[in-house]
Amino acid sequence: MRGFSRSRFAVTAVLLASLASAGTIATADGLRGSSPYADKGKGKGTNVLVVGIDRRDGISAKDRNRLHVGGKGCNCTDVMMVVHLAEDGKRMSVVSIPRDSYVEFADHAHPRHSGKINGAFAHGGGDLAVRTVEKATGLRIDHYLETDFVGFASTVDRLGGATVCTDTPLSDLGSGLKLAAGTHRVDGNNALRYVRARHVSPPGDLGRVRRQQRVLIGMMSRLRAEGALADPAAAFLTAHRLLTSVRTDARTSVVDLMRLGAVLSRLEADRTEFVTVPMSDFDHRVPEWGSTLLWDKERSAALWAALREDRTVIGDPDIRPSMKVPVEFPPAALPLRVTDAEVARALRANGFVVEDAAGRPGTPRPKGPTVITYDPYWARYAPTVAAALPGAQLRPVIGHGQVFTVTVGSEGATVVEIVHDRSSVEGAPAPGGTLLCAEPGLAG
Repeated sequence: MRGFSRSRFAVTAVLLASLASAGTIATADGLRGSSPYADKGKGKGTNVLVVGIDRRDGISAKDRNRLHVGGKGCNCTDVMMVVHLAEDGKRMSVVSIPRDSYVEFADHAHPRHSGKINGAFAHGGGDLAVRTVEKATGLRIDHYLETDFVGFASTVDRLGGATVCTDTPLSDLGSGLKLAAGTHRVDGNNALRYVRARHVSPPGDLGRVRRQQRVLIGMMSRLRAEGALADPAAAFLTAHRLLTSVRTDARTSVVDLMRLGAVLSRLEADRTEFVTVPMSDFDHRVPEWGSTLLWDKERSAALWAALREDRTVIGDPDIRPSMKVPVEFPPAALPLRVTDAEVARALRANGFVVEDAAGRPGTPRPKGPTVITYDPYWARYAPTVAAALPGAQLRPVIGHGQVFTVTVGSEGATVVEIVHDRSSVEGAPAPGGTLLCAEPGLAG
């Protein structure tokens, strides 16, 4: 059993950004000698497992109210990321592992079994969480980091806040998030609410994961631009402070944190990449575990192979082989009414349920683009319809009903192939630079 120091919970995104403030000179290869897991798995570079534990013990009532973290914790990993630093120190790959991923646990005191990956911590602490990730991915984990709600918020405040952005207002009762449209510099309290929100668009854990990734790259880029990554004295102080709120494995020291930060400090946003493990089943039902997520065997295997071989995940056709446009909802769940028979046939071939193809032969089309009309109540489904009809305009109409109406205009309509793949809607491989918020016009 590996030894771990005391800690609580964190959201991984900002934690790694915090580490980026260290500024000594080292390479990723130089870290491998300090890894307590060097005999586990194969591969080049350095792998850091960063987790957040959903545990409320030890948090005062005042802090629970302030951070909006009431309720009962599960003592499980709520957030999990594998951060891969290339052996030459010139690339960082961040892979988010959704907490409901259904995997086989590493050997422990219980009979061998599978379950949601977030339950590994509840069964055997950080040690089992690490070994389960190693078993599921084939990667060697070199370092393990973990912190809590309070530690996360205080770290964001200590580093000068976080930058977040949204095209539309966001409101989530569960996390307490209330955010106007635009770009904002937020404190630790509101950053926590932003990365914990599950009931905003895009909803659920996969949308939340991408928000965590955005906060991570945003803080890394800002700290680097402000020169906070190049001062060795400040680096040591920051790393030392992190150890008061960050839990590590027994052989990850303040020096290791500084070395990790040194590698990160040299990486611009375009030398980073973010991805969520590809999924094949988004509602795999298992007794005692409920609804779980199944990894896509071929695509996830290609992802882990790329990291073991120290290759970029961007552009790898085996990780995202489909040329179809990924959508969040299965098209068969969305009833359509279409005014053009040819377009209706193409949409049916795409999996949509077309209730009827209105419009008589020879009837002139309305001038302008194709329009998709829908009731605002069904707004979260509209992007799935729009994805199949690039260039079409979305038109919400109160009282329109559950059926989406596709009115083909004089400009015509092109139907493209789509695929139900929620993990690629918000989690496809993306360069870090594409996830950054625009800095001008910050609001308080």
